[in-house]
Amino acid sequence: MTDDPVVLDLMDSEPAYSSESGGLFQEDSRESLKQLPDGCIDLVVTSPPFALQHKKEYGNEDQEGYNDWFMEFAEEVHRVLAPHGSFVIEIGGAFEKGWPKRSIYQFQLLTRLVEEGDFDLAQDFYWYNPAKLPNPIEWVNVRKIRVTDAVTHIWWLSKDLNKDSAVKDGEHPQPEASNQRVLQEYSESHKNLLETAEYNDGKRGSGWDIDPESFANKNEGSIPDNLIEGHSAQGVLDRWDEISALKFLELISDEGPEDLSAGDLLRTLGMGGPNPDNLVEASNTASNTHYLRMCREFGFDHHPARFPRQIPEFFISFLTPDPPYDDWDRGTLDRPIVLDIFAGSNLTGKVAESKGRYWLGFEREEQYVQTSQFRFMDEDEIRDSLNDETSDFGEFAEVGND
Repeated sequence: MTDDPVVLDLMDSEPAYSSESGGLFQEDSRESLKQLPDGCIDLVVTSPPFALQHKKEYGNEDQEGYNDWFMEFAEEVHRVLAPHGSFVIEIGGAFEKGWPKRSIYQFQLLTRLVEEGDFDLAQDFYWYNPAKLPNPIEWVNVRKIRVTDAVTHIWWLSKDLNKDSAVKDGEHPQPEASNQRVLQEYSESHKNLLETAEYNDGKRGSGWDIDPESFANKNEGSIPDNLIEGHSAQGVLDRWDEISALKFLELISDEGPEDLSAGDLLRTLGMGGPNPDNLVEASNTASNTHYLRMCREFGFDHHPARFPRQIPEFFISFLTPDPPYDDWDRGTLDRPIVLDIFAGSNLTGKVAESKGRYWLGFEREEQYVQTSQFRFMDEDEIRDSLNDETSDFGEFAEVGND
């Protein structure tokens, strides 16, 4: 697709495709990781196949043996991470087969990652997906004795956490992190507080003593919480008079609903409040992304278990510095390297490139490797590739004439 970026020199094998800043490799990650030098990766962000009751088409492992399977990857991830690097895992839960009780496999995995894998749990985050299906049907819809499970855990793990880092100005944090790169706009109530300086300081019943100057400083925004918000704005419009909402958006904003999360849209329409804490609220039902539109247009099956862009977007910004990289001296290359070891539709790679980072992706399923290229191609480029007799796309789809 383009001249190979320097990050590909870290690998022995050839990528299935490359872009300006990275490449995707169709390989088992356990083998791909072995090619990488020690300590060369600045951030790993991934969503592994979950341990479900039944195997799905995207290659998940069942609950029995899942943690042993995952630890094979974790050992190599620890080796290739730089000392300041982080390992972010979005991992779903499950019910035990035939029982209305939860499996604790992901908590057992976390324990093993810390005790056996030599990682530190820097912080836990939560992705709230309001569009998640009520599952298992037996317990939620039939017997009605459980509620919809709409939250997924995200573990932020550190290779070499140092509590004494970043004490003085200019000192690097360990792991690399800055909440100043992910500040959120102040809520209207906070803006009003800053404007009026009217708030209840003094001693609280809980024992906290609030200083009169505690809320007086106006910074660039509020520090976010570990609840990630960002599900599709389309769901909000579906509940509104869509025409009125769209007209209002046109008057007050340059952005369309496809550019906004539901929370952003509500705040833009004057209905939003402050974001909640350490929860990533993001539906993965967005139906009008470039990737999904191209899959529909050209008759391909899309990856069935994608995480939303807000997850890699948040952690790439939070855990790697933004360009320019004139003073970047911590990594193997001249800017940070982001790796996804279960790349799927390669959203992590696309987000990393859009943010000026190098990226690598590993994905074993050929169909998902092929369609993930759509994220880096416009419609004409895709059509030309499909009509090219040397293209690998032909065995997966036929190009329609409509």
